[in-house]
Amino acid sequence: MQILFTPPLAFLIYIILVGLVSLLGRKLAPSGGQTTLKNSTYSSGEAAPTRLAAPGYRPFFVVALFFAILHLGTLVMSTGGFSPVMIIYLSVLILALLALILG
Repeated sequence: MQILFTPPLAFLIYIILVGLVSLLGRKLAPSGGQTTLKNSTYSSGEAAPTRLAAPGYRPFFVVALFFAILHLGTLVMSTGGFSPVMIIYLSVLILALLALILG
C-alpha cells in the first residue's frame, strides 16, 4: 500500500484519472456550433472597451518597482537588528519610495 504514495506512481495515477474524467466530460458535453455571439468577448452586458486603460507597460513597472523596493526593504530591515544604520536605511528607503511615487 505504501508504494501508491510514491510521487511517480501517484502522478501516473493522477494523469490516468484526469484523462478519464476529461473523456467522460467530453462525452457528456453538448455539441454546439460556432456563432459570432459565442466567439465575442463578454463584459457583463456592456460593450467591450475600444481603448487601453493604460497604454504600455510603464505604469505596471512603476507599481512593480514600488512593491519590490517596499518588500525587499522590509526583508532587509527584518533581518537586521535595531541600530543607527537601520534608521539611515529606513530614511533612504522612504526617500526612494517618495521619489518613485512623485515621479
